[in-house]
Amino acid sequence: MTAPPPTPVTNPVDAMDSAVLVRQSGRLADDLRALVGFLPERVDEAWRGVSGRDDAGADVTFRSVCLVGDGDSLHAGTAAEAAFEQLAGLPCEVQPAQRFLGYHVRGAEPGTLVVAVSASGRTDRVLQGVARARARGLRTLGISGSATSPLAEDADAHITVGLPDPEPSPGVRTHQASLVALLLLALRAGQTTRGADWAARTRAELLGVADGVAATEAAVREPARGWGGTLTDAPVIAVLGTGPAEGTACYAAAKVVEGAGVLAYGRDLEEWWHVERFAAPLDAPLVVLAPPGHSRERALELAERALGLGRRVALVTPAEEAGDLDDRIVVLPVHGTAREEFAPLLYQPFAAHLAFGLACALGRSPFQRHRPTGPALR
Repeated sequence: MTAPPPTPVTNPVDAMDSAVLVRQSGRLADDLRALVGFLPERVDEAWRGVSGRDDAGADVTFRSVCLVGDGDSLHAGTAAEAAFEQLAGLPCEVQPAQRFLGYHVRGAEPGTLVVAVSASGRTDRVLQGVARARARGLRTLGISGSATSPLAEDADAHITVGLPDPEPSPGVRTHQASLVALLLLALRAGQTTRGADWAARTRAELLGVADGVAATEAAVREPARGWGGTLTDAPVIAVLGTGPAEGTACYAAAKVVEGAGVLAYGRDLEEWWHVERFAAPLDAPLVVLAPPGHSRERALELAERALGLGRRVALVTPAEEAGDLDDRIVVLPVHGTAREEFAPLLYQPFAAHLAFGLACALGRSPFQRHRPTGPALR
């Protein structure tokens, strides 16, 4: 018997247009200003909620932090890891929720603060990880978009990062909201040893990054979309970064997958050079993040050498430092400056526009919603 033709999707939500990526990205700067305005009070309340006294009446002292999440929430954790270590002085580990649940939580040391991130607050493995952590006597702090989410109810304390006017979309605004909450939490942790004046100055510094986000978002639109439109033949796209930029690289790759349905992955710079540079096709596209900081020199070197291998290379780099590059490298310019711990906020706007340009060229909608059989959600 011949199978009947697939039923077309008629739900308007299933007809999500790729332009949602552009709308989301266009709100990043204003969102950042708003988040740095209203989140510090919530962060302070949550910090006090987890750092009080333990069941024996002794003061709680955190010796380390473990950031737990899946997808964009995990990538936000990777981008924020350095902030906890450099600004708060706390050793920090980032764990995918399944690995944390099945392995890491078993050996987590007393004094570990488990920070669980889920934009929806409903991610199953994240919730299970919180329950397992609490059963082991670890303090837990959740970050989600709703004060009534299961994560808000299950964790010892919670930071609500909900934004106005949400719409179904690959996570762009929600990713930034989670990242900002983590950065502010790192500042609050650092305040215990570095003082309230330092924390206030550093929050003001974070707020100032918003102007750079706005300028970068405007400047990167056309080059990112245009280059994305040339990559329709690419079977896979690699996005590379190290340190905080590795989290941004993984986030950007996720937007390409979710927004355009093209396989992409984020990778540490040096790991890509050791392994994936040998993979065919030799002209596979490569995006290299090169923020100022400890890994910029290596990022520039790798971009040039990858070009010599035949790769199609785009470099996300400060606009004022792009003049000496090989003309074959596509420049995705970044405007404004930020300390390396805050740089992911400046280096992420290209991602939505790259995914949008590629999706338009391929005629695709986010999450494969253009398919007659419906979105690839299950």
